[in-house]
Amino acid sequence: MQVRGQLSTNYDLEDINEEPLAYVNRLFGERYKQWKSDLHHHFQAFDNPQVALQEGCPKELEGREDSWAWLCAHFQAPDYVSAPQPNHDVFLSFRGEDTRLSFVSHLYHELQLRGIKTFKDDPKLERGTPISSELCNVIEESRLAIVVLSPNYASSSWCLDELTKILQCMKSVGTILPVFYNVDPSDVKKQSGSFADAFAEHEKRFREDIDKVKRWRDALTEVANLSGIDSKNECERKLIEKIVEWVWSKMHRTFKLLDSAELVGSKFILEHIDWLLAPTDDVRFIGIWGMGGIGKTTIAKLVYESISVHFEVSCFLSNVREVSEHGNLVNLQRQLLFPILKEQITQVWDEQWGTYFIKNCLSNKKVLIVDDVNESSQLEKIAGKKDWFGKGSIIIITTRDERLLVKHDTQVSYKVEGLGDDDALELFSRNAFKKNEPEEGFLELSKGFVNYARGLPIALKLLGCLVYKRDQDEWKSELDKLRKIHKSEIFDLLKLSYDVLDEMNKNIFLDVAFFHKGKGKEEVIEILDSCGLCGRIGINALVQKSLLTISNRNVEMHDLIQEMALEIVRRECPEEPGRRSRLCNHDDISHVFINNTG
Repeated sequence: MQVRGQLSTNYDLEDINEEPLAYVNRLFGERYKQWKSDLHHHFQAFDNPQVALQEGCPKELEGREDSWAWLCAHFQAPDYVSAPQPNHDVFLSFRGEDTRLSFVSHLYHELQLRGIKTFKDDPKLERGTPISSELCNVIEESRLAIVVLSPNYASSSWCLDELTKILQCMKSVGTILPVFYNVDPSDVKKQSGSFADAFAEHEKRFREDIDKVKRWRDALTEVANLSGIDSKNECERKLIEKIVEWVWSKMHRTFKLLDSAELVGSKFILEHIDWLLAPTDDVRFIGIWGMGGIGKTTIAKLVYESISVHFEVSCFLSNVREVSEHGNLVNLQRQLLFPILKEQITQVWDEQWGTYFIKNCLSNKKVLIVDDVNESSQLEKIAGKKDWFGKGSIIIITTRDERLLVKHDTQVSYKVEGLGDDDALELFSRNAFKKNEPEEGFLELSKGFVNYARGLPIALKLLGCLVYKRDQDEWKSELDKLRKIHKSEIFDLLKLSYDVLDEMNKNIFLDVAFFHKGKGKEEVIEILDSCGLCGRIGINALVQKSLLTISNRNVEMHDLIQEMALEIVRRECPEEPGRRSRLCNHDDISHVFINNTG
């Protein structure tokens, strides 16, 4: 069984070891259904499935991880990886008469501004009756829950049913935030004060079903024991800020831009640019520049993940350069504006309207933007001037061209250099040996490859993958090929990984580079299969060789590798585009149509 490609177990339902099965059966019986719900929320809440298993293993099974692993296999935990994302980020539970038109209204507004999809309530659902199956589904399909415990919360049987369901679905994964709004947490825990009065009424009304009342009491005690936020001595604005930050940090943990394998040497770099990111009321443009493949985007992603929680609007605009070349810059403007404009985003007709809305909608917002540009005109349409943004905003620009930063009056910039020898050897080893250092007998050979990569992370990854699980003779043969490449020729160095592919995978690689970069993995596989190529096998093979990556279920490719692919096809016939196997450049396509050379 594979979970996100990292976690495996040998348990199979056809030949399951009887002993773990008997142990789980004896221990849990009918609780299987509940465990399935728990697993669902575990795998939504944790980016690393191994952590999900460790966090989720119940006390009864401590020391019996084989049974827990079987349970995960039995409930098909991998399905949660490929299942659709939850319909809502946050489910809000509250007592309408206490907070609907005041605190909850303001909280909901701030969550929406941050692009956090929140379920507040549905007027179609009739209050005062047992909660419906539809509402239960909404709770089950929400990633997080905020429970606003106000003075009259316990007087509503609807709210108490809602709370019981929330705890049933989410209690084991730390995704519930109780907010004690104008109530003492001890009153909630012990059902005293206004909560005592409410339960006196419930015990009269439900005297025929006193077990239900007991479940409600248990639910309030349980939620009061969770780590929450108390409104006491706190202004409402600060209270809402704390809640929104909690939500954002939880969501942030789930969606990671970086794989840990990419972080070799990054700590040292972050220590050098940390002072650039210190809080200030000024609006700052910060530049990160260096040659292609040197790690600019990796550093920018790491910075973004570290500080984005502190901004009202944050947006990682990837591939600005590439998107602009295809005439779709307005899509990135919409991406930046969507948390503010919502359904009005359709008013952003073109780049001019996009620039207008950015100027007028973000001037009072604390904004974080990260983008990759190669022309000033691209930057001018997304982040033209300081006064477009509110105090404390940071715009991080990654580029290969230092002159662009100077032209845009970027106050501070950081040049990314290649990895040092030790870090370079570690990154190479992670790809060549799947560990942090070379195996015995391979140290000198490894240093030879590292020397040719010249500290370039993308080259180190490709060369490491090139020699993975190959013997010393094959290593020496590949190293001999490297010695024939002039040290300035990055193209030829990267092309070594292309040259060892079979014809089918070469075609898949070029097709992705020209037509499918950024598309969903399943969509790309379907297209490739329809063309007679083995899409899934090919994509997986290219990922293993670091020629492709899968990010948020999309097929991605490093810019430098894509440029290599474009150059491979250009060299098929440099003078005449019509004789090349593939075209994606507008000018080349126009040339072929106008001159009928295809």
